[in-house]
Amino acid sequence: MILDGSVLEGGGQILRNAVSLSALLGKPISIQKVRNGRKPPGLKNQHRVGVSRIELAAQIASARVTGATNGSLAVDFTPDRITAGDYTADSVTAGAVTLLLQISLPILLFAPATKSCTLTLKGGTNATNAPQIDYIQHVFLPFATRHFGLRAEVDLRRRGYFPKGGGEVHVTVFPGADSGALTSASVMERGSVTRIGGIAHLAGLPAHLGDKMVEGALKRLAQSGFAPDATVPVTIDIQSKREKNENTVGAGSGIVLWAELAGGGMIGGSAVGNKKKLPFAVGEEAANELIKGLEEGGVVDEYLEDQVIILMALAKGRSEIKCSKNGLSLHTKTAIWVAEQLTDAKFDVAVEDSGHTIIRCNGIGYMGIQNK
Repeated sequence: MILDGSVLEGGGQILRNAVSLSALLGKPISIQKVRNGRKPPGLKNQHRVGVSRIELAAQIASARVTGATNGSLAVDFTPDRITAGDYTADSVTAGAVTLLLQISLPILLFAPATKSCTLTLKGGTNATNAPQIDYIQHVFLPFATRHFGLRAEVDLRRRGYFPKGGGEVHVTVFPGADSGALTSASVMERGSVTRIGGIAHLAGLPAHLGDKMVEGALKRLAQSGFAPDATVPVTIDIQSKREKNENTVGAGSGIVLWAELAGGGMIGGSAVGNKKKLPFAVGEEAANELIKGLEEGGVVDEYLEDQVIILMALAKGRSEIKCSKNGLSLHTKTAIWVAEQLTDAKFDVAVEDSGHTIIRCNGIGYMGIQNK
């Protein structure tokens, strides 16, 4: 199957989702105009060998890959069989380990195994153009586990910040192919905010800077009515953690916040520090993103929204998720397009009278394919 990599978002998401689905379904794909919407277009090192997003998927799916070179505008991925096991991928840079996880997790969920598989992912754990690892731990995985029934655990061994990277994450994946398909999800009721959690992290910097990030986040949240002593009190627990000097190879900081909703939804907000931003402002930035997500009225934020599309496509039965009043993100539209190109999943996107966008999907009930 030939896919146009310039469609909609025109970036790496088409590559990641298409390769994952290709591996699962045993469908060879040829992606043309790779990252056509980026400057410069074509593959970068983190999409191929090194960070090994494609190479990692190829190892798991025993795939043959052509065109995986820097600057390449076309990639052919021909999967053979998915093999359970323990895999390692090293970006050698600060490339995001979470994007390595995005391409490999769906595949390993259906590896033919009676025990867990493991991923050792090395590189950047807290980047600016990808979900921070703490977002995966505290937003994506809790939501996906609760509503789709997948099972995976993330162990952050070492943080890696731009530009040196050097982080290390161990992921344990419990394949579900032998016990059935992912469950369908219905998350339509928002409910109240029951808890706000968070972590301000830093390495190679004074510990009080983490406290300043927490202070900035708390002040901004209180201004929006989220505080333990508010009229409608909300439990707030934002921790500050400084990594030991011997456990990092560089300096950096950031913060991730998450709001748990009574109806089972999750909204996140995050920010990454740099030399030009005061720590207090970094905390405020993350809180602003969280507040924005809450004000938009959906049960997921825009980043969680696009990450669950592949799960909706693979799940058994009809899933439905209430999204924000601002319409779907371009990444979400792209994820839906890729899923419909490669699977028989049927998506329906509708806008309610309330203004909320609802995503519904009749999933394929994927349960794995027999090894060849």
